Amino acid sequence: MRDYYTLKVNLPAGIVSPRTLQTILRLAYDAQVRTVQFGARQQLLLTVHYEVLRFLEKDLQQHDITYEVNSEEYPNLISSYCGEAVFQAGGWLSESEYHTVLDQFEYRPRLKVNLADARQSFTPFFTGNLNFISSPDPHFWYLYVRPKQSNTLFCWPELVYTNDVGRLAQAVEAAMLTDEHTDEATLYRTVTARQSFISQPVTQELVLPEFSLPYYEGFNRYGQRSWLGLYRRDEQFSIAFLLDICALCLKTRIGELCTTPWKSLIIKGIEEKDRADWSYVLGKHNINVRHAANGLAWQTEDYTDEGTRLKNYVLHYFEKHDTRTFGLCFGIQTRPKSEVFGSVLIRRRPLLRIGQLALFSVYDVYYTEQFNPNSRVYHRFESGLLKLHLPNQINRLCRQFNTNRLPADRDAQYAEPDLPEPVADAVEPVHQCPHCLTVYDAAYGDGLNDIPPGTAFADLPDTYACPTCDAPKSAMQAVVLVA
Repeated sequence: MRDYYTLKVNLPAGIVSPRTLQTILRLAYDAQVRTVQFGARQQLLLTVHYEVLRFLEKDLQQHDITYEVNSEEYPNLISSYCGEAVFQAGGWLSESEYHTVLDQFEYRPRLKVNLADARQSFTPFFTGNLNFISSPDPHFWYLYVRPKQSNTLFCWPELVYTNDVGRLAQAVEAAMLTDEHTDEATLYRTVTARQSFISQPVTQELVLPEFSLPYYEGFNRYGQRSWLGLYRRDEQFSIAFLLDICALCLKTRIGELCTTPWKSLIIKGIEEKDRADWSYVLGKHNINVRHAANGLAWQTEDYTDEGTRLKNYVLHYFEKHDTRTFGLCFGIQTRPKSEVFGSVLIRRRPLLRIGQLALFSVYDVYYTEQFNPNSRVYHRFESGLLKLHLPNQINRLCRQFNTNRLPADRDAQYAEPDLPEPVADAVEPVHQCPHCLTVYDAAYGDGLNDIPPGTAFADLPDTYACPTCDAPKSAMQAVVLVA
């Protein structure tokens, strides 16, 4: 008999209310669970002892909380909602649009469904079987279909309207699982013959941004509020800490917490007057919110801590050698056919197998086409590595990536150009914060505070503050910057 079981609670789109999370955590605590994890598909994972599992299941059922035990029959629906308004803003896809789509999923998907904003690179685009990606046309979505256990990916011939996303997902899933249609033409004919959808033809190819993982930890300002990113190096969050987080959210009227594919939390909408309360909770539980950036760009498998241990082993080498990993992300695969996201993939395989027993593991290192983590094409970099040699080879791959990013004509690129003589009376003054030296230039505006380019300093509201240190507008001084 197993000593421990993994209990999974799906959090659709990575969104959960503080009250719901508080209820789950209290029931888990009563079942002697002290830490929880968030999965790569933004779900909640609990490790429960078999002696108390049935009691926890009964409590969850009484509170109408849906769960699975040691099963992935119903994968969580993931989305880029966690980064909306904090990493990307200004397009037609808003937080309310995500909720409109989520309200349509009245069934439990058995296929992996992804909802993603095409302008972001924080969450993966193609790790699902049904991947909905925002199009340039407002309220219409691309659909990229990937059959189960396959790397084949094809685009649905039509853009689907927001209000039909859930219905189309259910129809495509039924055709793929019940009728076992997986080829593009047959699947499209089967689905569209049964029902109609509001759609329009795909007239332009999907254009995705270059991958760049934003720093998703700590306190950060957006607009007049702040958001808080929480990450744990061991991927374990104590229930006591999360209960305090839930209580503070309820006290300060924050209605949602967001989980991310990087097994972290994001809390939006923190008022400036409440910052001290949040700092108190972090201090009470000794939570560090400024980890090195090269430690945040890793995705490990769910239901095992072997990948986490290997990640920390490699990170120790990175910290010692000050390895630059900007523009890269890393996935660790210790089990065959598991799904991880990364531009660099580390796969463990047994050198010798006796029945079900794997002995003497070695590691293979792959990188994706053009180091794009959303690519499904992998190139082998090294194979058959011992664990001892793995960090150095990954470091070598990082250096190769950084070298290849340099322009071939860099000598010409960095040569000093011939510049015309400056005209003194054509120089416009800018306004500089005397404390942190941040500059407000009317030509560029202030994207963090939603101030468009061309807004004169005099036209800024009196409540405007330095986006870096919050110094008041009145403290900023007019200066002329000389190149």
